[in-house]
Amino acid sequence: MRARLLLLALLAPTSAAAQVSGDGLLHEAVGSPDNLRISGSVRARIEAIDGQFRPGVAVSDRLLTLRTTLFAEYDGGPVRIGAEFHDARGYLQGRNSSVDNGTVNALEFSQYYLGADLGDALGKDSDTRFTLGRMTMALGSSRLVSRQGFRNAMNSYTGVRLERTSPGGGRMVGFWTMPTVRLPLDAAGIRDNRIEWDRESTDLQLFGFFGALPLDKATSVEIYGYGLRENDRDDLQTTDRRLFTPGVRVRRLPSGGGPEFEVEAMAQLGTARRTRLATDTANVRVRAFGFHGEAGYRWAGGWKPRVTAFIDYYTGDRGGRTMGRFDLLYGGRRFELGPTALYGPVSRSNLVSPGVRLEASPDQRMTLSGLYRVLRLDSASDSFALSGVRDPSGRSGHDAGSQLEAQLRYQLVPKIAVLDVGVARLFKGSFLRNAPNAPATGDTNYGYADLTFMF
Repeated sequence: MRARLLLLALLAPTSAAAQVSGDGLLHEAVGSPDNLRISGSVRARIEAIDGQFRPGVAVSDRLLTLRTTLFAEYDGGPVRIGAEFHDARGYLQGRNSSVDNGTVNALEFSQYYLGADLGDALGKDSDTRFTLGRMTMALGSSRLVSRQGFRNAMNSYTGVRLERTSPGGGRMVGFWTMPTVRLPLDAAGIRDNRIEWDRESTDLQLFGFFGALPLDKATSVEIYGYGLRENDRDDLQTTDRRLFTPGVRVRRLPSGGGPEFEVEAMAQLGTARRTRLATDTANVRVRAFGFHGEAGYRWAGGWKPRVTAFIDYYTGDRGGRTMGRFDLLYGGRRFELGPTALYGPVSRSNLVSPGVRLEASPDQRMTLSGLYRVLRLDSASDSFALSGVRDPSGRSGHDAGSQLEAQLRYQLVPKIAVLDVGVARLFKGSFLRNAPNAPATGDTNYGYADLTFMF
C-alpha cells in the first residue's frame, strides 16, 4: 500500500464543501417546472487506514460509507418552502474504530425551512432573502462555517438568516442559529447506524454577520464576526464556550489565469473551560489567533497547471491564565487540510504548516493535484491538531512530521457520475512518535475511492 501511496502522491485536487447540486434528471422527470427545484445524490465510498495516529483506537481500519440526499424547494412567488433529506451510514469498521457521528447520521433532515424573497426592500436594485428554519450554510472560505462535502454527515443550523446581495456583487449575511447536535453519540448507536433525530436548543448558539465586497473583477474582500455561546445540558457536558471570532479575508483569483493570492486572518476572544468535567467550573479567558496565506500562479493554456505556496498558522494552548487553542467552530477541512473520515489528523488548532500545492486539469472531465505540507505544533505542551496526542511537559518538541496527499476526480458522465480517488501519508515526526500517549504504529497510510451519482 505504501508504494502505491507514494506513486500517486503527485496527483489530487482540493475542493470546497459541496452545496446542493443543480437541477438534473429528477427535475426533468417531473416536467422541469420553473417554480420547483429538485435534485438528489447517492455516494458510496470505501476507505482504509493503517499506522493509526490516534491513541486508543484500532491500529488498522476500513470503512464503507453510503450517503443519500434529496433536496426540493417550491417557489410560490415571494414565499419559498424547502427541505433536504440525507441518510449517512457506515459499515465494515473494525472494533474500537474511530468512526463517529461525523460519519453516521441515519435518516435525517439537514434542511427544512420557510423563505421569503423581499426584493429591493433594503436598497434599490438589491435582492434580499429571509430564511427561517433548519438550513445549511457555507460562508466565505468555509474555514469557520461550512456545509461539509467530503464528510458523510452534514452541518445544519436551525434559526433565522437574512441575506442581501447588491448589483455589484456585494453580499451581506446576518444570522442567529442553533447548530444541530448530530445523533447518536454513543459508540453502539454509531456502529449500528441507529436512527435518532438530531436536536438543537438554545444551549448551543451560533450567530453573527458576514460581508463580501468585490474590489475589481478578480479581487474581493470579506469581513465577518461569529459568536458562539454554549451551556451544559443534563445529558451533555461541554466546555461552556463563549467565543467571538472576527476575521478578514482578501482574495485575488483571475478567471483567465495569472498570479493569485489569498490572505485570511482570524482572532478568537472570550471564555471557556479547560475540560468537560462537571466539577470544572472555572472560566478561562480565550486569546487565540488563526491565519492562512497563499500565493500562486495559474497558466491558462494546456492542462491549466497551477502552483501554490501556502502557510497555515493556528495557535495552541500554553497553559497559564489564558487559553490559546484556536477553535475551528464549524469549518470544513477537506478542501485544504486533507481527507477526513478515518483520516483527518490536521485541523485549525495548534498548527504551524507551510506547504506547496500542484494542480492540473488535463481535460474538462479530469482534475489532478498533489499537496505536501510540513506539520509543526505552535505549543509543544498542547495536543497536536485533532490527533489527540499530547505531551504536557513539552519535551517531545514541536515536530509533528509532514503530510503528502493525492486526489483524482473524474466525471464519468458529466453532471451525473463522478469518481473520486485519494490517498494520504502522514510521515510522523518526533512528537507523534515520542509523546507519552503516541501509538507505536509507524507512519500513517490512508486511501479512499468513492463514486457519486447525481440526479
